[in-house]
Amino acid sequence: MTSEEIRKKFLEFFKEKGHAIVASSSLIPDDPSVLLTTAGMQQFKKYYTGELDALADFGSQKTASIQKSFRTSDIEEVGDSTHLTFFEMLGNFSFGPVGFDDPKDFGKKGYLKKSAIFWAYEFVTEILGISLERITVSVFKGDNETPFDEESYNIWHKDLGIPTEKIVLGNRADNFWGPTGNEGPCGPSTEIYVDEVEIWNLVFNEFYKEKSGEFKKVEKAGVDTGMGFERLTAILNGVDDVFETDIFAELVSEIRESIPSVEHEGAVKILADHLRASAFLIADGVEPSNKEAGYVLRRLLRRIMAYQIKYDIHADLFIEAVGIIKNKFGGIYPELNDVQKILGVMEGESQKFQEAIGRGIKEIEKLEKIGGKEAFYLYETFGLPFELIKELAPKSAIENLSKEDFAAEFNRELEKHQNVSRAGAEKKFGGHGLVLDTGELKAGSVEEMKKVIKFHTATHLLQWALREVLGNNVKQAGSDINPERLRFDFTFSRKMTSEEIKKTEDLINEKIKQNLPVSFREMPKSEAEKIGALSFFKAKYPENVKVYFIGEENSAISKEFCGGPHVENTSEIGNFKIIKEEAVSSGVRRIRAQIL
Repeated sequence: MTSEEIRKKFLEFFKEKGHAIVASSSLIPDDPSVLLTTAGMQQFKKYYTGELDALADFGSQKTASIQKSFRTSDIEEVGDSTHLTFFEMLGNFSFGPVGFDDPKDFGKKGYLKKSAIFWAYEFVTEILGISLERITVSVFKGDNETPFDEESYNIWHKDLGIPTEKIVLGNRADNFWGPTGNEGPCGPSTEIYVDEVEIWNLVFNEFYKEKSGEFKKVEKAGVDTGMGFERLTAILNGVDDVFETDIFAELVSEIRESIPSVEHEGAVKILADHLRASAFLIADGVEPSNKEAGYVLRRLLRRIMAYQIKYDIHADLFIEAVGIIKNKFGGIYPELNDVQKILGVMEGESQKFQEAIGRGIKEIEKLEKIGGKEAFYLYETFGLPFELIKELAPKSAIENLSKEDFAAEFNRELEKHQNVSRAGAEKKFGGHGLVLDTGELKAGSVEEMKKVIKFHTATHLLQWALREVLGNNVKQAGSDINPERLRFDFTFSRKMTSEEIKKTEDLINEKIKQNLPVSFREMPKSEAEKIGALSFFKAKYPENVKVYFIGEENSAISKEFCGGPHVENTSEIGNFKIIKEEAVSSGVRRIRAQIL
């Protein structure tokens, strides 16, 4: 089944069920709380809150859409078989008031769990033709805050006949949505898996979390579902890699002609993703700049150009790719048909960057070693973001570069410039919208920098707490921090239980409340290893290192090799909340967390 057939079948199916088909909203949202549109429900938020009336605007309390979406958090992950920056989300939505919640009722009234689950199952099994043997589902098992979602369980098991062994009872991190702050609408979710891959998440907004922490049932519950289009297409195309689907086939083929070597397959995927994502951003009115969505676009385009230089690509990828993207997506997204507009923006940015990057590459080639100080110089002088420096530098120079080494030197240089930021100027170092970008920590202003520093210190507490709860075999396997959240990868062989997640969270918040001092001492690497300081297992370290301590040095709960920066005491961090725990790869788990 081709991607075009999947889209068509999805919209036709829900139109027959009484849904109004709503066109995708722009990637530039009218919601100031987010940088870019990240989910299908975003354009419908005011219908859930009651600020707008779906019946008046759409002629139905039910809608369905295929939404253009973009997640900046996944930029560094692109290059494997699943991660994308731009993606499409299939979704069906109900805003109430609810009718009889009868799957055979195709009227204009809203619906709840029974109809949502029945229709999802019908679409997956009958329309897409996926056999029950390949399907498992999950439901919220309940905890001390909100009860077991017995209704969803019974719909799956009693009404649809799904065997108990195919129904997974999930914890709050996996099967309860929101709220993102201290209060707001939220509720349990049920997920559909095909061959153990999650394809569809059905969220039932039946609670409202008060500031007091109490969860109250709402009068007008809603339904919000999301199904990842590229992942679904991969399953129906019979492939394991989204870049092998018909969505990307022609674009990937074109790029492979320019980079034929199999060893550069990751670069092919990065170029395919970034070219498609850039075209969609430009089509929605984003232009390269030094801040917000414009900086995201600039970052994508400049990475494309860096790869063209690195791999000696002579073909004009912009012209070739935009034509392919128009032909593949212009039918459903007509804004992509303005090829001249898209190419004009790409070529304009290319001209601005060519001279700077050319000078920067020549400078890189002169350097025998690139540490944080050198990287900051290249960043500030030539406008080369750190990730591009890593891509372009010779192996002999880059081998000496670690994130920690870079961070320590980078921040010493940053401190020299902080008086500019403290004066309230909007000046950004290097002209790229970031006053801090160590690869792990990213911030666009002094205020954002304060937030990421809190998150950074919290990762040390998180690693300590995970080792307390799960054992000393747990070790950091990577992290990424921005002002909105932290992402922490760690070695562990299985999914954490809800009890383990809660215990980890509680241990961290207990230490935050204890107002423990945070300090560092520089010492030889051998001494740091002797006192039991933890190090990032993939990193290379110089002979002299910084070790950060949480608690008094002789009784510290956490000792880690780190370049900083950190808070002065743990009470500055705030309330730590684990949002999700999930698998990354075999033996590696990922925690996403926020500070409330």
